[in-house]
Amino acid sequence: MAEKTPLQRHADNRDDVPTDDAGACSACCSIVLTVVSGILILLTFPFSLFFCFKVVNEFERAVIFRLGRLVEGGAKGPGIFFILPCIDKYTKIDLRTVSFDVPPQEILSKDSVTVTVDAVVYYRIQDPIMSVNNIANPHHSTKLLAQTTLRNVLGQKSLQEMLTDRDGISELMQSTLDHATDPWGVKVERVEVKDVRLPKSLQRAMAAEAEASREARAKVIAAEGEQNAALAYAEAADVMAEEPGALQLRYLQTLNTISAEKSSTIVFPLPLADMGLSQIAQTFGGAGPGASGGASGGHDGIVHRGI
Repeated sequence: MAEKTPLQRHADNRDDVPTDDAGACSACCSIVLTVVSGILILLTFPFSLFFCFKVVNEFERAVIFRLGRLVEGGAKGPGIFFILPCIDKYTKIDLRTVSFDVPPQEILSKDSVTVTVDAVVYYRIQDPIMSVNNIANPHHSTKLLAQTTLRNVLGQKSLQEMLTDRDGISELMQSTLDHATDPWGVKVERVEVKDVRLPKSLQRAMAAEAEASREARAKVIAAEGEQNAALAYAEAADVMAEEPGALQLRYLQTLNTISAEKSSTIVFPLPLADMGLSQIAQTFGGAGPGASGGASGGHDGIVHRGI
């Protein structure tokens, strides 16, 4: 059998000490000190009442320790509670929701893009006893844990996910923080990602990409419009080819539209021979033989109109 080391022998000797005697001694001391404290209260009555009765608000609880041990009955309050001077110590715990800003964190995303992200966290103390016994400073610890959780969660996300899935990231951070702070008596109610700041060079690159994408879509839309217009023109040409009078009506409509504008001169060709209006040709073209020959020859006349 191997020989025990001095440290092991010391541990064995410490374990051999009877714990019943230590507990009995501690109980006797507690009783004596409690009786002495009661006597002091009676001797200093009624001034001792100012030190014995304490008040906590509706949103507060008091955790009392008597001679270093937690008093039975849990946290006290709200309202008035009684303590024994010299042997009781109490700590007030605020149960209201507290919020704090997570400082901006430089994070390397999953696709190797450096971004700066900040967030806001809302939490409250749900178990005053655990928040006092299990951790020294629950508020400071929660703030530090929120920073590391933000870096760990966003480090597993790509840039596109950070920009488009903020609600999912907030829910994941809230559940992670709530699970980690549960032994501390802290309840994390809400986590919100405030801002995701990108480098200037990346912003310019993304803006150029978006502009190029918009220009490409605009060209496609313009080409589709021209295609539809060409089909409509082809159908209109087929209709006019079947009805020659439709073309003449279109001429007159165009002339009416142009005459409404602020122009000084309108030059518009008319096929007078097809219209069978030689008199109009003589009127607008003059009485010379060139004008009548032009009308009888079937050539288009030129109408000059001054506005």
